[in-house]
Amino acid sequence: MTIAETPQTVPAPPREWGLAASVLARSVRRGSRLALHRHDEAQLLFASHGVMQVTTPSGRWLVPPARAVWLPPHFAHAIDPLSDLEMRSLYVEPGWLATHPKAERLNREFVVAVRPLLRHLVLALFDRGADRQRTSLLIQLALYELVEAEDATTFMPMPTDKRARRIAELALADPAGVRDLGDLAREAGASPRTATRLFPAETQLTFKEWRQRARIMAAVEALGGGGATIKQVAARTGFASPAAFGHAFRHVMGMTPGEFVDRARAPWER
Repeated sequence: MTIAETPQTVPAPPREWGLAASVLARSVRRGSRLALHRHDEAQLLFASHGVMQVTTPSGRWLVPPARAVWLPPHFAHAIDPLSDLEMRSLYVEPGWLATHPKAERLNREFVVAVRPLLRHLVLALFDRGADRQRTSLLIQLALYELVEAEDATTFMPMPTDKRARRIAELALADPAGVRDLGDLAREAGASPRTATRLFPAETQLTFKEWRQRARIMAAVEALGGGGATIKQVAARTGFASPAAFGHAFRHVMGMTPGEFVDRARAPWER
């Protein structure tokens, strides 16, 4: 993960409803990275079609169609489409956001599971015929739903300790898990015992848990690209069988690999 470059401030689109919020829809091709930037406004970011990775100073958020990421105002982030994207954003100005009863819980980044109510609330915001009062109520209710739907299973926290971060980077480059922790730790200048201690302290995950999540993230990227079968992806990410891969995938993503492929390739609006 590289996040060292200076973020650019990107203005939100003009206010469309006569209140301190706006929406934006855009199409983004796979491989068209949106470099590190930030907005003056808070942003709810999701894909109606496709899969993306959002990188922040604290880690990587995987955002498939069943998820959305909330980014507070002035929060640096980069976006990598892992497939062709139909990207949707809701922007909320800080002053308006501060008046919301759940404002304190909306001052940090997190990913949410997009349940039916939240999905329909967000999609309703793209109805250009909506009046100001209705839109304001939709936004307020959507923000209530956000804080109740947090789901961190698709977050890859990155350690800050130099040795642990190096181990993490080496592990990310080895999604099949060919190299064991001892090998990775030695290259990073740490003992296996130190590495075992550092990962829970820095990421709230054991190294085994962290690496399992990293393997699923790599699998999601491969599946989102559409160039490999589930069986091929299972082999590439080091699982003994498609069944073992399916069990691990469902544990992290809440759906089977086949369900994920269907959702990634079909419109979120359906």
